[in-house]
Amino acid sequence: MLDFKRLENLSLQCRGDILKMTHVANSGHPGGSMSSIDILVTLYSFANVDSKDPWKENRDRIIISHGHISPGVYSTLAAYGFVDRDEVISGFRHPASIFEGHITRGIPGVEWTTGNLGQGLSAGVGMALAGKLKNSSYHVYVVMSDGESAKGQVAEARRTARKYNLDNLTVIIDYNDIQISGHAKDIMYVDLKSEYESAGWKVIEIDGHDHKQIYSALNIAKNDGAPTVIIAHTIIGKGVSFMEDKPDYHGKPLNAEELEKALKELGIENDTRKYIEIREKLPIKEHENVKKSYKVSINTGKYRIYNDKTDNRSALGRAIADLAVINDNVVAIDCDLKGSVKLNYLDKERPDRLIEIGVQEHNAATLAGALSVEDFVTFFADFGVFGVDETFNQHRLNAINNTNLKVVVTHCGIDVGEDGKTHHGLNYLSAPTAWFGFKVIVPADPNQTDRAVRYVAKEYGNFVIAMGRSKMEPIKKEDGSLFFDGNYSFTYGKMDVIRDGKEVAIFTMGSVVPHALNAVEELRKEGVDVALINVSCPLELDEEILTRYGREKILVVEDHNTFNGLGKLIAAKLFEMKVLPDKFQKIGLDHFPVSGSYKYLFKIYGLDSEGIKKAVKRLLED
Repeated sequence: MLDFKRLENLSLQCRGDILKMTHVANSGHPGGSMSSIDILVTLYSFANVDSKDPWKENRDRIIISHGHISPGVYSTLAAYGFVDRDEVISGFRHPASIFEGHITRGIPGVEWTTGNLGQGLSAGVGMALAGKLKNSSYHVYVVMSDGESAKGQVAEARRTARKYNLDNLTVIIDYNDIQISGHAKDIMYVDLKSEYESAGWKVIEIDGHDHKQIYSALNIAKNDGAPTVIIAHTIIGKGVSFMEDKPDYHGKPLNAEELEKALKELGIENDTRKYIEIREKLPIKEHENVKKSYKVSINTGKYRIYNDKTDNRSALGRAIADLAVINDNVVAIDCDLKGSVKLNYLDKERPDRLIEIGVQEHNAATLAGALSVEDFVTFFADFGVFGVDETFNQHRLNAINNTNLKVVVTHCGIDVGEDGKTHHGLNYLSAPTAWFGFKVIVPADPNQTDRAVRYVAKEYGNFVIAMGRSKMEPIKKEDGSLFFDGNYSFTYGKMDVIRDGKEVAIFTMGSVVPHALNAVEELRKEGVDVALINVSCPLELDEEILTRYGREKILVVEDHNTFNGLGKLIAAKLFEMKVLPDKFQKIGLDHFPVSGSYKYLFKIYGLDSEGIKKAVKRLLED
């Protein structure tokens, strides 16, 4: 049994630390931190976590979804010896300190970087699923706010937890009924109890400031055989009379006079001058890197050779299934598209490694990222327009968490054809540039696709592999043999010279490569000497190839928007390298395309062999 008097004293100390650090920083969220602090103090005492070994594999996972209560989290971690208390109070929100404004994964005791509200439960579901897949005994706790519960992604995560019967998952909601603009019930009412009950969860309601009730509820939830939510009724600013139930203190630190009054009311010494002096001596620089990762252990298996016409997505699905059959740490997430993204191979050969989320892309993307930090090579498969555009912020947060996620998107560009402009994903290069650290691969044919999938599986980090929908002939050398043959090994950042030439250099990628190759072959018959360069890694351009061909007449052809696609990337790189092409032209999409067969669309927008030939001739004539 816990020493509840000790918990009360720790909560009191933490309330003082919350007020001090936000005052010293003149920034932060004291109100919500004080309403959550009794929950946090009890939880970190109850859960299987250890400050002496904070990353032990069998530890319980604690995710704080409302990351703005970082003062509460940091003060709790300091109270239990995970971090240094003086460093927390003096360094909070300073660039040289790891204790940022919202909690950061990699700080001992912090499992997930949060701040974008509504994503924490999805991350918790991902980690709970990982526990089930590993047959591990750890429990996952997600602490979240009532205000973020209005988000649709929360409902998506609830349904997933029930579907997979995640009895190793407990949610604790800080129900203080306050958010930035006022009382939560007035801004967007959410019937928390009914919504969780209708999703099949067990529900416990408690006083969120009573340590005994919190402890009892945690104990029940851990052993009741179902995903459980604890609705903890709290008061914002609890412990300081003039702060209680006041929306103003959600994100407002106390001034010196208010701080003195509050600390006196709590019976805590006002020693903030000490921390201000420490802070003044901190250097103005970036803090140390706290990113977490792990060494990937995987057998990439025997690659496949495709001699006949097929689609890249089939090679993708086939490779993922191959990997899962021989590795227990490979898993794929599907959003009701397994037949289209070709995860049906995996479903047939290793169904226990296919997580079916349904039409819940936001939840799926966050869940996949969380799974990937639990030693699972995780593939998140979707159409380009959903897996990239719709889930932009989820992948941005995955990048911030330094996940090991493989976003594999099919039906990119206008190769999806008849589905029309709502499904033409035209940002599969540009969007990942904003997810710092993500690498992008756009394979040219099924053989390169197979090798690329096996490559990313063994490399820790975040990748996008983007491809179209249609079947294509394998790329061949001039002698008719396979270009990406049995001797080919994928190297990230290396361009492939499909054909050499001196008059014009065509740079292209993905679905356009076969059309460009046909154009080159036809132009050669007409006596035009054209080089064809496959750019499979457009975010890390091959300087050697650009130096060799960059001063020629250049034509960039892409099934992507031209405003921030391959053409812009190559032009910028050439400028940086001080390489000036004789002429430079790009062909792609500069408006939303119409609906129709991809063959018609490629013709309309100049991406077919005839359009590419005409563009080359214009370059030569101008």
